[in-house]
Amino acid sequence: MTRLPPFTSPFLVGFDAMGQTIERVAKGNDGYPPYNIERIRGEAPSGEADRLRITLAVAGFSEEDLEVSTEENQLVIRGRQTEIGIERDYLHRGIAARQFQRMFVLADGMQVVKAELRNGLLSIDLIRPEPQRMVKKINILVPD
Repeated sequence: MTRLPPFTSPFLVGFDAMGQTIERVAKGNDGYPPYNIERIRGEAPSGEADRLRITLAVAGFSEEDLEVSTEENQLVIRGRQTEIGIERDYLHRGIAARQFQRMFVLADGMQVVKAELRNGLLSIDLIRPEPQRMVKKINILVPD
């Protein structure tokens, strides 16, 4: 049986990039660092949509070791630990100083409100303002 790629329906016009994005996300992340995504209700000021919060476990990373950015509808979190000038003799090393890059694809209109590092947890709050509902009438031209 032949497997059809997603978004090939003739009713889904212009969604080719969405299919590619889903494939990239499916291949992308190795599970480090672990994270939660939660909906935060009641904290949003009036007129603002509910917030989403992404929380990553980044124990051992300082603020200087972390970078949070948005790139083409993607939230990108990078971490790079540096051990400058510290020579250590480990008897056992169970906490690795490793780099990571975690990416989340954001829906159109999603905005990062804040990022906060507390007790080894990096929390990133996002909102999606309610879109304006628009109906546009398209005139039909009849050639002479």
